[in-house]
Amino acid sequence: MRVVIDTNVLLAVVPSKSKYYFVYQLIKNKQLDLAISNEIALEYEEQLKFRYKLFSVEDELTSLFQQPNIRFYMPDFFWNFITADPDDNKFVDCAIAANADYIITNDAHFNVLRNIAFPKVNILTLQEFVSLLSTSEL
Repeated sequence: MRVVIDTNVLLAVVPSKSKYYFVYQLIKNKQLDLAISNEIALEYEEQLKFRYKLFSVEDELTSLFQQPNIRFYMPDFFWNFITADPDDNKFVDCAIAANADYIITNDAHFNVLRNIAFPKVNILTLQEFVSLLSTSEL
């Protein structure tokens, strides 16, 4: 399964004490494919450093981004579906370029995607994604 993970979800799954930490472990253990762009990678780094004050954020992300299940995509087209927060469009553009199965986000701005028929971009909240994982085999 190939997913794009919004930064708000990444921030929820990275801490080892999080009840969602197992999602991060699925990525690190190559059981889940993660699609990202350079813009997304930079936002991940910025927000992880800001939120968790981790000294090893760069090392952790460098190691993670070198995994074969982490793929970088350079969108050729910018859809601009999310007008309420245009910065969120980088996740949509990456998902479309990567032909991702889902964008995992807890951000309500992404709900506009539910009403767009083409290109179809499926979104799930983190809780919905966890429910999906519990009923599927990776």
